[in-house]
Amino acid sequence: MGVLIGILITFLVIILVLYLVQRLPLDARARQIAQIIVIIIGIISLLKYLAVF
Repeated sequence: MGVLIGILITFLVIILVLYLVQRLPLDARARQIAQIIVIIIGIISLLKYLAVF
């Protein structure tokens, strides 16, 4: 049960950070790079919960 809560919290944090990146006053290219970085970090965090790493 703790793993599911951790995954849910991680997913919600990823969504929140992506929303905040969207609101930053950046040009489209920098915003896209920031979103890709956040998604990669989020996937690595989720894989950590699934005991892949």
